[in-house]
Amino acid sequence: MSLVRPSLDRSDAKALKPHFVFDETLARYECGEIPAGDYYAALRRALSIDIPDAQFDHGWNAIFTGEMPGIDALLRSLEGRVPLYVFSNTNVDHQRVWSSRFAQVLRPFERIFTSCELGKRKPAPEAFHAVAQAIDVPPERILFFDDTLRNVEGALAVGMHAAHVRSTAQVEEAIAKYRWSDVNERK
Repeated sequence: MSLVRPSLDRSDAKALKPHFVFDETLARYECGEIPAGDYYAALRRALSIDIPDAQFDHGWNAIFTGEMPGIDALLRSLEGRVPLYVFSNTNVDHQRVWSSRFAQVLRPFERIFTSCELGKRKPAPEAFHAVAQAIDVPPERILFFDDTLRNVEGALAVGMHAAHVRSTAQVEEAIAKYRWSDVNERK
């Protein structure tokens, strides 16, 4: 993920990308501990660039390019059969964008949990436990999907069923693999 001002060309963006890291400042931003302006100031220092917050916002929110093809139909097919929840490491500014842009695909979810509201991020065990407690389901009865392997490993470590996925087909394969009697299926 890189943040690029409009005047930077693609080669400049590639040069910046190795300097963008998921660090403690990003974790604090995604846990709701610091506002966007403080995070952007830290990025300016780390990336040695001087752009206004509005340009950071534009680049920061440009990562949302579209939903995973086929995921809306899959979610609708599961709606009412199993409880569906979102747990996302995100910040308030991103949440405002994706919750609006993807409102239709988010409809089947009963609740959306975000790190910026929980004050905890995946893959921390306390983050997974907080979600399990909030939905009143023990971790071993939860089937968790994520596109980041560390988060999947974190879910497995607390006893959840978990799958590393990057496509709708992988989600479907993971669902087919798990015995629904092992997770919180509705009868």
